[in-house]
Amino acid sequence: MQTRTLGTTGPQTSALGLGCMGMSALYGDSDRAESLATIHAALDAGITLLDTGDFYGMGHNELLLNEALRTAPAAAREKALTSVKFGALRTVEGGFSGYDGRPAAVKNFAAYSLQRLGTDHIDIYRIARVDPDVPIEETIGAIAELVEAGHVRHIGLSEVGPDTLRRAAAVAPIADLQIEYSLISRGIEDAILPTARELGIGITAYGVLSRGLISGHFTRDRKLAANDFRGMSPRFQGDNLDRNLDLVDALRKIADQKGVSVAQTAIAWVLSRGEDIVPLVGARRRDRLTEALGALDVTLDAGDLTAIEQAIPAGAAAGDRYPAAQMAHLDSEH
Repeated sequence: MQTRTLGTTGPQTSALGLGCMGMSALYGDSDRAESLATIHAALDAGITLLDTGDFYGMGHNELLLNEALRTAPAAAREKALTSVKFGALRTVEGGFSGYDGRPAAVKNFAAYSLQRLGTDHIDIYRIARVDPDVPIEETIGAIAELVEAGHVRHIGLSEVGPDTLRRAAAVAPIADLQIEYSLISRGIEDAILPTARELGIGITAYGVLSRGLISGHFTRDRKLAANDFRGMSPRFQGDNLDRNLDLVDALRKIADQKGVSVAQTAIAWVLSRGEDIVPLVGARRRDRLTEALGALDVTLDAGDLTAIEQAIPAGAAAGDRYPAAQMAHLDSEH
């Protein structure tokens, strides 16, 4: 397995990480046995970075990771790194009702995560979205105290803009920024990525396949389950979906010429953006994981990159990456 290092202060990880959210929430029903088998297959393949959130399935995802790691070979378990997001407030019905970044809440969230994960430390800990009512310095300061106490190893951030990135880095070392980055979500290239690089902060890129939209597997006639949040995502709606899948068709021609899949091409493109970027793949099944791992063997030369750029120019996607209410919570978009 190829490796990369998260920033100047973060840990060394596998070049690909596994995003586990879809195994518990937001993409419709999941298969627990297949989810566990997929995590085990990822560990067997040398993936060390496992990303979760305490609000994914209201703790379900952390408990799933606990079970997967407990039943994995000791050598794989010892190499595994847990990346945990916190702060999202949920309702009984499954809705979201804001974010809490107060220091006391940070430590409360961490205590519950440690219990669910069955571990004495979290490798990378980050608030999922900035709490607009709490200065980021206070939230980061609380995580820094958890680092000092040995409960957390590294501090991360999620979906923040350049100013917040600077303010957070002034409080304590930041290992990485987790943020959406893909062929059709390139907003970080303007100011966020340059700022992260200036500050020595790595990038863990989620949504590298745009929730399956640019995986090559999503079809125009696909019916989404009622509990699949993509049904509310602007990029999966009506004319937007048609326009975005036209982009995928253009990418497919390039992938076919190289003898690789669309998903492998899209992941390889993110890998090509820099050694400081670790893509998170949200595979929920072993076959999808195997396909994603194949991206590590795909080399994109200058001609390939030019062709990809022509097929999917920056800003070509139709529709925002989240519904308006969720976009409002993104510090990275303001």
